[in-house]
Amino acid sequence: KVVAFEEMGMEAIYEFEVKDMPVTVAVDSEGVSIHTTGPQKWRTI
Repeated sequence: KVVAFEEMGMEAIYEFEVKDMPVTVAVDSEGVSIHTTGPQKWRTI
């Protein structure tokens, strides 16, 4: 479902309902990236 900027076609903002799809959040709401913090933590283990 298009929720904003329909006139922009594929660049519009869409809402999707997804079921049974595992995901990993790579960047949190504060901009911290697991691609940066993860390797740092793994090196100290």
